[in-house]
Amino acid sequence: MSRLYRRAQTTPSSPALAVPDEDGWHELSCAELADLVSSAATGLVGLGVAAGDRVALMSETRVEWAVSDLAILSAGAVTVPLYETSSVEQCRAILEDSGCRLALTDQAATAERIRSAGDVDVLVFDDGGLDHLRDAGGADDGAAGDGGADHGAEADRRAEALAPDDVATVVYTSGTTGRPKGCVLTHRNLAWTTTQVRRHLDAVLSDDGSLLQLLPLAHIFARLIHYVCLDSGVTVGFARDTRDPRGDVRAYRPSLFVGVPRAFEKVYEAARAQAEGPVRRRIFAAAESAARDWSTAGGRPGVPLRARHLLADRLVFRRLREAMGGRVRHAVSGGAPLAEDVVHFFRGAGLPILEGYGLTETTGPATANAPEATRVGSVGTPLPGVGVRIADGEILVRGGNVFQRYHHEDARGDDFDGEWFHTGDLGELDSDGFLYVTDRKKELITTAAGKNVAPAPLENRANRHPLVSQTMVVGDRRRFVAALVTLDEQELSRFAEEHGVDLDDRSPNDDETVRAEVQKAIDAANELVARSESIREFAIVDREFTEEAGELTPTLKLRRRDVAEHFADVIESIYA
Repeated sequence: MSRLYRRAQTTPSSPALAVPDEDGWHELSCAELADLVSSAATGLVGLGVAAGDRVALMSETRVEWAVSDLAILSAGAVTVPLYETSSVEQCRAILEDSGCRLALTDQAATAERIRSAGDVDVLVFDDGGLDHLRDAGGADDGAAGDGGADHGAEADRRAEALAPDDVATVVYTSGTTGRPKGCVLTHRNLAWTTTQVRRHLDAVLSDDGSLLQLLPLAHIFARLIHYVCLDSGVTVGFARDTRDPRGDVRAYRPSLFVGVPRAFEKVYEAARAQAEGPVRRRIFAAAESAARDWSTAGGRPGVPLRARHLLADRLVFRRLREAMGGRVRHAVSGGAPLAEDVVHFFRGAGLPILEGYGLTETTGPATANAPEATRVGSVGTPLPGVGVRIADGEILVRGGNVFQRYHHEDARGDDFDGEWFHTGDLGELDSDGFLYVTDRKKELITTAAGKNVAPAPLENRANRHPLVSQTMVVGDRRRFVAALVTLDEQELSRFAEEHGVDLDDRSPNDDETVRAEVQKAIDAANELVARSESIREFAIVDREFTEEAGELTPTLKLRRRDVAEHFADVIESIYA
């Protein structure tokens, strides 16, 4: 927090945040942001929030989220973020486990879920929540010297008294393999990791840069990047609608784009879908080929490749860059693996994507590719001061970014080997220190024959087929490996029209032409593994896996147990 207040003193007029308004975006300077944070922190003190109290924050990504989070930290309290999509049961579990008694929310519907989940006081942004905080910051009826309270002085005292090892936030894991656990992160964790990311990605961060924040700030990756931008002078803008931000992206024209893999895949798929008709599809295919060759040329393209790339740029790549605002210099992807073909396509189009790796337990990033040191397919090298090693195939991490403990645990448990944290991820390090993540240890499938199969590489390869939207590999304790497949509706419609497929009265799973095309995706995936690990059967399910159904996390990772439960009949039919 001291960094924010220091920037407000040294560069008070520098822009910090950009808030959408009728004319575009209104910039908040560092001094204005610091005043808002200080006022809200004073209000929290006035409401009786004590140092160390947990305060829930459940809202879509908007400026009030950012201000409230910083205010909670400044007041010496602890931010407990919840995803805006969380169900009542998910809210109840986190509120009860964390012991929150106050929640800040964005709108009435979110507030109703919070109230249904627990006995907490709620302030709603849409109902003037920050104004209520400012009002609460006024002195009590009695004067300060007559038994009243000077909440501003107390808030200032707490901000100055913050110690590196004070708890800043308890962030609950997404729970892809079980009940979420609260990761205790300190002010030292946040500040240290922010510094190391700035050092590692110095070439990406510039004091005239801008980011349009589209990711949920409840996720540690988005939140840490937000802190990095504030600390480095990159202006953070907020979209009017994060669900469909295309218009805002073009209008705001960010220089830095940060997203999860699915965000980049959607941009890629949208560009491909616009190539309608045989001629345009051939042009797009030629552009894909030129992009990959350009990306893998090592900065030394020959004359023929230069000509191909120039033509592809005029016909395809330029439009892609314009769709992303026309000013993006770098993009950062995290949260899950991104298909190499997509990375090569964006690199060839002049939009280099830097993949990174980390967990909630590592305060977000632990490794990242950098502009001057990138290897497609890897998640880069460790941040300065971060140690990474492989033990029995598992990735271990140590450093100032590693969390302290899980909430309600007095000390570090079995996940630690001394100072090394066992991530539960499987991976490899090459001779130059680049890390390659292969899968989650807990997601390994063990067939009835005792064969261990990593599902992610198979799924990622199958998902590269235009017709395939999602793939989930199954087969734990079964005779063979199989897969559930969902289809891209727009691509399916185009495919059906081109091939004369009538799906009015039957499921795609029952159509031989559709299944033959999906089989091509499965065959491509099976090229990665031995026959004993290959997908023998698949079923096309009638809808996509969704976050609303509890089948995806807010960062669009598969909740495998929930998908398996919801489609249990389909899985059983495969093995019948």
